[in-house]
Amino acid sequence: MKVDMTGAVWRKSSYSGPDGNCVEVAFLGDGNVAVRDTKDQGSGPVLAFAPGEWAGFLTGVSAGEFHSA
Repeated sequence: MKVDMTGAVWRKSSYSGPDGNCVEVAFLGDGNVAVRDTKDQGSGPVLAFAPGEWAGFLTGVSAGEFHSA
């Protein structure tokens, strides 16, 4: 999937700590969602998700699918 990152505005969770160990999310104009690692300071890889993929991920998070014991 080719994603246009022009104008991406990155947001970090308010739950993130000061150590930079978190992720940032950008909601793109074409409906895709981009995710990157904060500690890479914008120079690292970016994962891009189609709207349906992102919705599925959020559903899984809400259902506790990714919670480790």
